[in-house]
Amino acid sequence: MTQLETAFSEIKKLPPADQNEFAAWILEELHSEQRWIKLFAESSDLLASLADEALAEHKAKKTKKLDPETL
Repeated sequence: MTQLETAFSEIKKLPPADQNEFAAWILEELHSEQRWIKLFAESSDLLASLADEALAEHKAKKTKKLDPETL
C-alpha cells in the first residue's frame, strides 16, 4: 500500500464533514501549487533580468553586506 492509499484509508475513518474539509484543503493546496508553477514560468524573463541587474550592481560595488542583526 502506498502512502497515499494509507492516507486515504485514514481519511475515510473521519466523519463526512471532516473528510470534506480535508478534501477542500488538499484541492486548494494543489491549485495553489499549480498557480505558483504558472507564475514562475511566466516570470522567468523578469526574474533573469532582475538577477542580472543585481549582479551588475554587486560588481559595481553598489551593494553592501547584510547584517542579520540590523534587519
